[in-house]
Amino acid sequence: MNEIAKLTAKDFATDQEVRWCPGCGDYAVLKAVQRTMPELGVRPENTVFVSGIGCSSRFPYYMETYGFHTIHGRAPSFATGIKLARPELDVWIITGDGDALSIGGNHTMHVLRRNLDCQILLFNNEIYGLTKGQYSPTSRAGTRSPSTPFGSVDRPVSPCAFALGSGARFIARGIDVHKNLPEVLKAAHAHKGASFVEIYQNCIVYNDDVFAPFTARENAGRQLWLKAGEPMLFDGGARGIALDREALALKVVDVEGGDWEAAGVLVHDPRNRSVAHMLVEMPFGAFPTALGVLYEDPAPTFESAVVRQNQEAAAGKKADLQALVSKGQSWMVTKEPHVI
Repeated sequence: MNEIAKLTAKDFATDQEVRWCPGCGDYAVLKAVQRTMPELGVRPENTVFVSGIGCSSRFPYYMETYGFHTIHGRAPSFATGIKLARPELDVWIITGDGDALSIGGNHTMHVLRRNLDCQILLFNNEIYGLTKGQYSPTSRAGTRSPSTPFGSVDRPVSPCAFALGSGARFIARGIDVHKNLPEVLKAAHAHKGASFVEIYQNCIVYNDDVFAPFTARENAGRQLWLKAGEPMLFDGGARGIALDREALALKVVDVEGGDWEAAGVLVHDPRNRSVAHMLVEMPFGAFPTALGVLYEDPAPTFESAVVRQNQEAAAGKKADLQALVSKGQSWMVTKEPHVI
């Protein structure tokens, strides 16, 4: 047998010209995905990228895999059909905050609730980029845009809180240009079921530096990178996250001399849904931004249940299309001679 050559990032890159605005965070995410794919041990011919509408949804054109550029908000529906028809395929959904949480909110909710085995990468730039800068479901209150010239009065949705409330079994966050993004992608792929990854992605044209208070190099101390079994420390280990037991809420504590246990810092348990919910909704400013795998609690997947049900229903039966068509009420139409 001939040994299969090891793939590289170039094997997952197409010859198509990548067309995003210069400096767009989508470039960094694309490169991170292309670099990560060979490390996952997947094959291009067994991989499918599905997208909806928006800047991020150009993604399938640039991946040397199978791909579907579908319609607004409906990528989860297409992905579900693909996975039911070919459960062995590796399916990735690429979407944005407007595509997934506005017109596609209903579809995103159901793909998470059903726990389809796929990876969902939601590029969140808190703005509609493709349609020229209108405010989106994740835009902050006060956001000035062509559709909110006096500032948005909407209360923004938290993508991860939405996913958690929809029954997602894997929730993670990453940053477009951060070196840890590939590790987040690997964890999402390793999870069996729907993996929801929110990626903070900078829109350099319409919402530049909106995440700079925690993504800029000088503000890296405001990032809380979570790892299972490790203390929730940030700011170089000088501070951590503890539980205020009276208020049943999280709080920031100082860590002196590296003694995080004495400070009461929590150890991250991805299976703890209650703590995950508090991490997702920590208000930035007083708290850091939680990143990495926030929640993971595997459960049976949707397509495995469907396949098993179909196998059980077909057990001991012989496929007979004509019998199926003739089942129940049926009529035969014949042409009688015309009598004058």
